[in-house]
Amino acid sequence: MEPNWLNAREDRAWRAFMHAHHQLVVHLNRGLQESGLSGADYEVLAVLSALDGDGMPARDLCNVLGWEKSRLSHQLRRMQKDGLISREPNPDDARSTLVCLLQTGRAAIEEAAPGHVADVRRNFIDLLTPAELDMLATLNERVLHHLAEDDDSGTRSPKYQSRREITCRTHPPGHSRRN
Repeated sequence: MEPNWLNAREDRAWRAFMHAHHQLVVHLNRGLQESGLSGADYEVLAVLSALDGDGMPARDLCNVLGWEKSRLSHQLRRMQKDGLISREPNPDDARSTLVCLLQTGRAAIEEAAPGHVADVRRNFIDLLTPAELDMLATLNERVLHHLAEDDDSGTRSPKYQSRREITCRTHPPGHSRRN
C-alpha cells in the first residue's frame, strides 16, 4: 500500500510548525541558561512550585511531565546535587520517593520566571493576535485530545494536573493562571 504522502500545503504547515517549535525551544532554553537553569530544570521547578503541598511522588511527577522514568531520575539527581530539590521517602507509599522543592529551587524559578515569560511574550505571544492565539490553542488542544485518546496507559494520577496545565511558569508564583 502506498503511503499517504503530504501534499505541498500539508508539508509546508508541518515543516513550519516543527521548525518554529524547535527554534523557539532552543531560544527559550538559551534564555533560561542565562539564569542558571536548563529547560528541564525549569519544567520540574514549574510543576513543583505550582503545588500546594510539600512535594510530589516521583512517579506522579514523571507522568505530569510525560517523561521516561530514567530521564526523570537523571534530572532529579542533577537538581538534587545543585540543591534545587530533595528526594525523600514518601510517608504515604514506602515504595516511592517524594520530590520536594527546596528554598534554593523556589528562589531559582522565581528569579528565572520574569525573564522567561518576557521571552515567551516577545517571541511568541506578541507575534499573534488574540484571535490567532485562540485558534492556535484550539488546534493544539485538538491534537492533544486526539493523542490522549490514543494513550491507553492510564498512568497519570488524577490528583495532579496534566502537563498541558503546568508546562511553564508564565504567571507570578502563588497565582493560578485563572486569576
